[in-house]
Amino acid sequence: MSTKPQALEGVKVVEMLGNYGAIVVHVESHGRPDGFRLEYPPYKDGIAGINRSGCFALFNDSKYGVTVDVKKPEGLELARRLTDWADVVIENMRPGVMARLGLGYDEVSKTNPHLVMLSTCNMGQTGPRAHTPGFGSQLSSLAGFCGAIGEQDGPPMLLYGPYIDFIASVMGCSAVLAALDDSRHTGKGVLIDVSQYECGLHFMAGALLAYHRNGTIAERNGNRDVEAAPHGAYQCRNGSWLALSCWSDAEFTALAEALDCPATAEDPRFAGIEGRRENAQALDDALAEALRDRDAETTAEALQQAGVGAYPVNTIADLFSDLQLAERRSWRRRKHEEIGEQAYLMPGFDLSSTPGDIAHAAPILGGDNDVVFKDFLGLSEAEFDAYAAKEAFN
Repeated sequence: MSTKPQALEGVKVVEMLGNYGAIVVHVESHGRPDGFRLEYPPYKDGIAGINRSGCFALFNDSKYGVTVDVKKPEGLELARRLTDWADVVIENMRPGVMARLGLGYDEVSKTNPHLVMLSTCNMGQTGPRAHTPGFGSQLSSLAGFCGAIGEQDGPPMLLYGPYIDFIASVMGCSAVLAALDDSRHTGKGVLIDVSQYECGLHFMAGALLAYHRNGTIAERNGNRDVEAAPHGAYQCRNGSWLALSCWSDAEFTALAEALDCPATAEDPRFAGIEGRRENAQALDDALAEALRDRDAETTAEALQQAGVGAYPVNTIADLFSDLQLAERRSWRRRKHEEIGEQAYLMPGFDLSSTPGDIAHAAPILGGDNDVVFKDFLGLSEAEFDAYAAKEAFN
């Protein structure tokens, strides 16, 4: 744990930013726990359980976990006490749900006028598809990613995981920090409406510009690139793979020299980048032959020294032994109450004078009700017991 001051120390958030000192409270209920707890493996020892999901744990480190049943009047009272206490509230219900519960921004800002609220869902709060449910993989399809990925004569390919969810989270975090800074200066809060769908479109900027400028629609073309040639992944020794690309004749000449295959560079079919693109399959075949008995890691290093962009294709296991990630302390181990020791991933940035950290492992369901409602919100023992008797923490 870092003993230095942290950038967001003292900020109170109902959901995120805990790696940089904010007090972050993750709100669930026993009736409707976070879907990551039971719907996404892996689980401890392969056995599903409310506190055994490695996926939930990985995404929820450094948070306090509470349970509140907002369908009960007493639970709604506790939720309002949380929104009055917080500097930031983050929610991802469907549009209109928070308002129907009495927790919409117009209502909660009456008693907490400096509050920053981030509402994030598939389509944003308005529009003809605002109430459409779905998951990140479908949003990637809708935003044009999948239609541009795959072999030319094959079907669209789904991206690995909920890609747009992560894009929207980073953009949402930036918006929250900007709004929080504004709130500190003006004393006024703000409602941020994040459309995950629209956030994803920013990563299609090149394809969108090409269509806007000249009507060109991005098409599936495997690993081919409109500029670089060669551009692909090639199998090396022992089943490893190497990704590389050449963006100029000089880089291609350096590639051929580094791989000790001058005949490839001298082949008239590969003279100039246009020739290499037109004869891409023949070039891929020549590179596959040159690389199949080489080690991907050492070959990547040799190509980089020669000025050619190349990296080995890491497996998931490789990421836990990567020297770069180890040097930057990207993985930090903490002990989870039920799962045991687990590696948690820091965000991909740090701050020199206020470095972040993994404050603690992810919470078990409702495990921090006592500390949040008594210590942070100031409930007396009698008040806490009275809420418990009314099943407000269910």
